[in-house]
Amino acid sequence: MTPIRKGSFIRRAKDITISSTLALALLASGMTLPGCSDQQDDEAAYSYEETVDTKGIRSHIKEIKPGEFEITDEETVPAERAEAIVTYLDGRVETISPVAAKALIDEEIKNAGDSTVTDNGRHYGYHRRGLSSMLLYGGMGYMLGRNMNNGYINSYRERESQNGTFGRYYSSPSTYQKSQSVHNDVRASRTTRTVNSRPSGGRSGFFGRSGARSGG
Repeated sequence: MTPIRKGSFIRRAKDITISSTLALALLASGMTLPGCSDQQDDEAAYSYEETVDTKGIRSHIKEIKPGEFEITDEETVPAERAEAIVTYLDGRVETISPVAAKALIDEEIKNAGDSTVTDNGRHYGYHRRGLSSMLLYGGMGYMLGRNMNNGYINSYRERESQNGTFGRYYSSPSTYQKSQSVHNDVRASRTTRTVNSRPSGGRSGFFGRSGARSGG
């Protein structure tokens, strides 16, 4: 066993004391260790803010004549349960998701082309009774148009709104008035939240900890 000199022991004790004092001074001054700073930067790289509506619309649509429809009711639902429920003359019931509704609206716009542009170049919108028109000018179109990527849907709706003809797509004036309250509820539900998109199992922190925590 190698003997330890008394002076050597004192020097080691001093080194430990100095290191501890330096660490405490760094913490007191607000400085962060490189690992902590890296962790914060890493978290920021995987986080972003998004603005969403927490409420959506369920639109009830009914076929009243072959190929002709009207909106019979609209109600507020959680955003993930938004849909259009269509009842056909033969009794068949179909549920249309927002994604499917957008596809039908896009097809309608594509097929219509410039058919609704008058000689003076003014666009009067779609005065049709088809299912796509109910989706476009009803609650589903309102909800889809609130997405910044679907601004073109709002353009068609605004043109129709200028003519004051939205009510024609609803079964009655009272149904149309109720729909406006539903739309207001959806608009009031808009919120901004922070989303963490870090891949599962990613490394983070000073010691490279994974996102998952094992049980004891």
